[in-house]
Amino acid sequence: MKITSLDKVERIIPEMEGAKGIHKQVPISKDDGSPAFSFRVFTIEPDGHSPYHQHPFEHVNYIIEGHGAIVTETGEEREIKKGDFAMVLPNEKHQYKNISASEPFVMICAVPKEYE
Repeated sequence: MKITSLDKVERIIPEMEGAKGIHKQVPISKDDGSPAFSFRVFTIEPDGHSPYHQHPFEHVNYIIEGHGAIVTETGEEREIKKGDFAMVLPNEKHQYKNISASEPFVMICAVPKEYE
C-alpha cells in the first residue's frame, strides 16, 4: 500500500515539444507496484497548454482545480472545469489548454502504467 500527499510529490517540467507552462507530478506509478495504472497530476499555468498530440492508449482525467478546454480532432474547444471527468480514446488527437487568465488548471490524468 502507498499513501502520499501531492505536496510531497516532485514537480517536474515534462519534455514535450509544443507544451507551454506545464508541471507534472506522478504520485502513483508502476514504480510503486501499481498493476494497471499510473496517476499523473498536470498543472497548466494561465495561457499554458499541452502539445496537440495523439497516442495509442486512452486516458481518463479528473479536473481538480480551475477551468480549461480540450481541443478535439476537429479543432473544437470543449470547456472543462473543476469536478469534470474527461476520457480521451486511443489515437484521438487532443490538446489541453488553460483558458483562465489568472488561475492554474490542475487535472489528474490516469493512463495504463506502461505509458508513464
